[in-house]
Amino acid sequence: MASPLKVLVRFVAHEKGLFAGAIVVAGIAAALGVPFDFVLFGLTLAGVALFHHHTLQVALIGLATIVLYKLGFAGFRTGPGLGGLVAHMGHEWVILTNLLGLLVGFALLSKHFEDSEVPKVLPKYLPDDWKGCFILLVMVFVLSSFLDNIAAALIGGAMAHTVFRGKVHIGYLAAIVAASNAGGSGSVVGDTTTTMMWLDGVGPLAVLHAYAAAVVALVVCGIPAALQQHKHSPIMKDMPPGTHVDWARVAIVGFILVVAIIANVALNLQAPQLADRIPVIGLAVWAAIIVSVPLRKPDWSVIPAAVKGSIFLLSLVTCASLMPVEKLPPASWQTAFTLGFVSSVFDNIPLTALALKQDGYDWGMLAYTVGFGGSMIWFGSSAGVAISNMYAEAKSVGRWLKHGWHVTVAYVVGFAVLLALMGWDPSPKRASAPSAAPPAAIIPAPGK
Repeated sequence: MASPLKVLVRFVAHEKGLFAGAIVVAGIAAALGVPFDFVLFGLTLAGVALFHHHTLQVALIGLATIVLYKLGFAGFRTGPGLGGLVAHMGHEWVILTNLLGLLVGFALLSKHFEDSEVPKVLPKYLPDDWKGCFILLVMVFVLSSFLDNIAAALIGGAMAHTVFRGKVHIGYLAAIVAASNAGGSGSVVGDTTTTMMWLDGVGPLAVLHAYAAAVVALVVCGIPAALQQHKHSPIMKDMPPGTHVDWARVAIVGFILVVAIIANVALNLQAPQLADRIPVIGLAVWAAIIVSVPLRKPDWSVIPAAVKGSIFLLSLVTCASLMPVEKLPPASWQTAFTLGFVSSVFDNIPLTALALKQDGYDWGMLAYTVGFGGSMIWFGSSAGVAISNMYAEAKSVGRWLKHGWHVTVAYVVGFAVLLALMGWDPSPKRASAPSAAPPAAIIPAPGK
């Protein structure tokens, strides 16, 4: 791996025009009074987008630069200097550790699922034209409604790798991410942001109408993506000869997912105060993986790529958590709509936390915008980063936007349908709070 300094030098040398343009924009932003923290974060995101072959190094350079700037000049919300940084990370480490454990753990899970040969059985039941491609996206959507979006996306990616013979169109990859984020948007256990809402007093039924937008968005982006994939590499027509389902691996996949869900619910019913202090969910997933080793050994070779992708995501999440975002514009449908686009480049965890602190949102609308919105760019959601670990070609923002154009269109159309059908219906958080303690956030995802 090239050193961060060499990467920066290459970036400046090979992308002089783009780099100079980013510097000019940063200078204008600073002159207009935009906090310099945001300027540095913007340059980091621009570097990730433009220099997609070295995303990890760019993200680490950006994080280091922001930390040094805040240490020397701006300080942290928790205080100035090193003490402020330590106090800040003392809160963030649980989210980051959970995310690391889930991303790497679910990478092993998805490989178990692929090696079980269950995906090879799918052609027996799926139509062998574009409709089969679309039904696979529907399956990802449904899985994400009761699992987490990382697991749903990785399982979808594993199925696609098999049934399309490893030739998966980048537009279809974007649709898999979109389907996983859409499926979790109306469920309080399907996405970190909706679980955060439940924890803070928003009732489960208060986010359910997000599906009015999510289902429309799935259709709008799913059909073009299915057509793209069918033209690129049609779904297998028949189950390969000699296919034998390894039910032991299937059982392991189910066991890991059930353990994660049970640990999540039990933690908050029995000891909710531990949710912010111990990365229980990530630890539970890894305990399940280790316990199942005697039955079937995982493919440990997937870990390096998963760790690399996870560190990249953790770097961006940490950068976002360091930004001086103290308040949002007044709660309105316009604000909620805008947050969807912001969520595609900015971690949706602090955005959702700010919205909850502000109160007075239409929670289903907010769940859809901050959940589905991150699908518009690959690093806008944890599901997108997970997919990019499986398919390196997804790490090009330009190609993602070009071939995954239908995701942005779907976001706008889904939002318009939701607004037309349900209107803007804000409510206070505690208006429909559940009587029992809700589960803790399973996936601290950036953008989703």
